[in-house]
Amino acid sequence: MAPFVLDRLNVVTSESESSSSDVTAVLLHGWTMDLTTWDRVAAVLPGRVVRYDVRGHGLSTGRASTLAELASDLEAVVDEYVPSGRIVLAGHSLGGMTIMALAEQRPELFSRVSGVALVATSCGNLPGLSGVERLAGRWLVKRPKVGFGRLITPGLRVTFGRRARWADVRAAAAMAGATTGEAFVGLREELTRHQRREALAVLSAIPTVVMAGSWDVLTPLRHSRVIAEALPSAEFVIYPKAGHMLPLERSEDVARRIAALM
Repeated sequence: MAPFVLDRLNVVTSESESSSSDVTAVLLHGWTMDLTTWDRVAAVLPGRVVRYDVRGHGLSTGRASTLAELASDLEAVVDEYVPSGRIVLAGHSLGGMTIMALAEQRPELFSRVSGVALVATSCGNLPGLSGVERLAGRWLVKRPKVGFGRLITPGLRVTFGRRARWADVRAAAAMAGATTGEAFVGLREELTRHQRREALAVLSAIPTVVMAGSWDVLTPLRHSRVIAEALPSAEFVIYPKAGHMLPLERSEDVARRIAALM
């Protein structure tokens, strides 16, 4: 496992002036995105909010290749920025998988977790890389940044649902373009090895909400159903005609449901 250096991560904290909540929400973004994915959600949450860019994403540096490493990063961020008090963990896509990886590695840490939100994510059986992806990966992995934000905007439209805001699609493309080639390729390969359904048992006694878009093409609805079946006490929310980018597409309702956990 690569050594962790906390100062390689871009961490942002905020706090609602009008709230008396003693719970801190830690928000984890998805693959090729960054912490700004959560801007609209974080702005309306009660209490304190901690967000950070995953290694190789946004303004964070460092090599990102395994979910185990990302889980260790999450643990370190919690230790540094939320050393005491209750925590709500919310993870979109890769972020949700990181929460599962932490549950697998350090289940005892979840004694402080009073709520979990798993947003457009999966506990395993994601598709393997296509031949085109493998070929492109050999070239992309050498790039400091993926780049081509404007060129990939039309392609990223498919990850959204109906009536997506083009400003959101362009923002997602810019985030993807700012991801390092190494993180883009390495974590895509890692997702094919992600199998953590059993780790969900750690969340069984924790209030949990599972959110899914019915038009999600990256982590299709069936993946969220598997999570909901493994956590029968969890709230399962399906957003008709929404895609994978729920923190952008359905930010108001996503924020409301995370706030309810706080």
